[in-house]
Amino acid sequence: MTATVFHDLVPAELRARWTAEGRYPGKSLFALFQEHAAARPDAPAVLDGQGVMTYAELERTALGLASALLDAGTRPGDVVAVNLGNGRLACAVDLAVAAVGAIGLPYPIGRRRQDTYAMFRRARPTVAVITRQVGETDYGALMEELRPELPELREVFVTGEPLPGMRSVDALLAELPEPPAALPGTDPDSVARILVSSGSEAEPKMVAYSHNALAGGRGAFVRSLVRGDGPPRIMFMVPLASSFGSTGTFVTLAVLGGSLVLMPRFSSAEAVRLIGVHRPTHLMGVPTMFQEMLADPRLGSDAADRVDTSSLTGLVCGGAGVDPRTVEESVRAFGCAFVNLYGSADGVNCHTQIEDDLETVQNTAGRPNPDVTTIRITAEDGSEVPTGGIGEIWSRGPMTPLCYVNAPELDALYRTEGGWVRTGDLGRIDGEGRLNITGRQKEIIIRAGLNISPAEVEALVNTHPAVKSAVCLGIPHPRLGEQVCVWVVPLPGQPVPDLDELRRYLFEDRGLERAKLPERLVVLGELPISPAGKVDKHVLKAALTADSPAS
Repeated sequence: MTATVFHDLVPAELRARWTAEGRYPGKSLFALFQEHAAARPDAPAVLDGQGVMTYAELERTALGLASALLDAGTRPGDVVAVNLGNGRLACAVDLAVAAVGAIGLPYPIGRRRQDTYAMFRRARPTVAVITRQVGETDYGALMEELRPELPELREVFVTGEPLPGMRSVDALLAELPEPPAALPGTDPDSVARILVSSGSEAEPKMVAYSHNALAGGRGAFVRSLVRGDGPPRIMFMVPLASSFGSTGTFVTLAVLGGSLVLMPRFSSAEAVRLIGVHRPTHLMGVPTMFQEMLADPRLGSDAADRVDTSSLTGLVCGGAGVDPRTVEESVRAFGCAFVNLYGSADGVNCHTQIEDDLETVQNTAGRPNPDVTTIRITAEDGSEVPTGGIGEIWSRGPMTPLCYVNAPELDALYRTEGGWVRTGDLGRIDGEGRLNITGRQKEIIIRAGLNISPAEVEALVNTHPAVKSAVCLGIPHPRLGEQVCVWVVPLPGQPVPDLDELRRYLFEDRGLERAKLPERLVVLGELPISPAGKVDKHVLKAALTADSPAS
């Protein structure tokens, strides 16, 4: 069997400097969690459909599962794949994996055979913890089908009815093993978690993060959004197994000593209800989630059964660009700050702040935080462009990951010799030091030789009074090379715009150049969402290729 090898692309002297400056805690994630469990054992750690789980209860469950992992032969540096929905079990497994010095590879419910095989082939997990059945999909059977092709995979733990040769998670929880007599020592600079990014590659990209990078870098990101003296209580509407969700167990709990509010799968109605029940301080979600919640009458200012949102400090919105109207309506409906987050699993993070005004949130991604990452805007030759100039966004800082997992071709493409992350996104730093995202190199539409930013078109389409949400992408054209296509979800009760009306609005009312106007329009009831909670652009393009209705 070939072990998974990780190499740190960030210079060792930089990591050492961040440790000396106190930007890294220098402790493993499980050790950090245990400090909070010892200090506040009865404090709520997880609030989910099963009720409230305290820090002491979560620690005991994690240690019992750690014993089971050790019994299955798991050793420090082994990769453990985890496919679980949001809930206390996912948190306990995260902590158990960290406790034994192994490396977590969580991936959201919904990944199918091709993606699952691609991830397992690259990361080479020795153990998997999976959900047996979700809807009509039998993930136990899928894993059984793949096992002959995965020689490193020794053990599979499964919730629900296990297949022969698999271990029952339910039986373990019913009678937890005793905690390990001793836990292996864990180097805080060793790999703790592999984040999965769908990105624009044919296969999912996987990125290796250390304990220090998660606790120090990503911890600084969330800490900067916390206000008041008490610990945060954060509702994660995105999957904990996503890159965005990686700040759940290991940051909200292990670093900040806060509480997680979780639901197995996102439901806008349930999310609105839980705000009133559990009183979160922050909501973590993607734009489509907030757009769906805005349609809930219980958030209306004059609703008789209005949900009390006064506990909220901020709505943290990432995963995709958000349109100005969603920002403004969210601030009004929820009565709190809106945080515009630009980030990715690859290793970039920049966001607005709780105190920023509406215009700043609508138009920028805020100022880079050097405790998280430094942002450079670069020309094609790698030189830094002057303030205000547009170039590729590079990122490097305490949260920077080590490398891509068993993918030297991705390291060569997206990382530099000095450890910088090349995002492939285009942006500029304005005169006030704030990052403005202007587009993505790979998504630039080249129509008859003209470069068109889909982000620019998309942002303007989202201002149309009848549009709830929109996506703009380039699609192949035999003569022009590409043409501009827009997918829209109309607002309920509004007349659906046709292509002529949309083009007129963009040209006459919004001043968009005629050469950039959409040439195809697809109207949908809702946008397809990937397992990670983002708009699935691959599905949109595939459906159009299969002759979906378009104007």
